[in-house]
Amino acid sequence: MEKTIRKYLSDIGRQGGMKSRRELTSEAARQMVAVREARRAFRRFQTQCFWSYRKDLEIGVGDIEWVAGELMKHGNREAWLKGRSLCR
Repeated sequence: MEKTIRKYLSDIGRQGGMKSRRELTSEAARQMVAVREARRAFRRFQTQCFWSYRKDLEIGVGDIEWVAGELMKHGNREAWLKGRSLCR
C-alpha cells in the first residue's frame, strides 16, 4: 500500500516539475536578477536615497540605471558600491 502511495506522489511531482519548466535566455535571467537586486536596494536605502519617492514604487527593467545613479549620488559607500554593482 505504501509503495503505491509513494509512487503516486512521485508521479505527480514529476508531472508538476515538467509543466513548470520554462526556457529562459541568459539575458532574460540576468535582467531578472538585476531587477530583483535593484528592488532590494531601493527598499534597503529607502530612507537614505529614495525618501522622496513612494515606498511602493514598482521598479522594473527600465529603472535599474536610475536606481544605481541615485544610490551612487545620494548614498554612503555601501550604497555607492551597490549602485556600481547594478551598473555592470
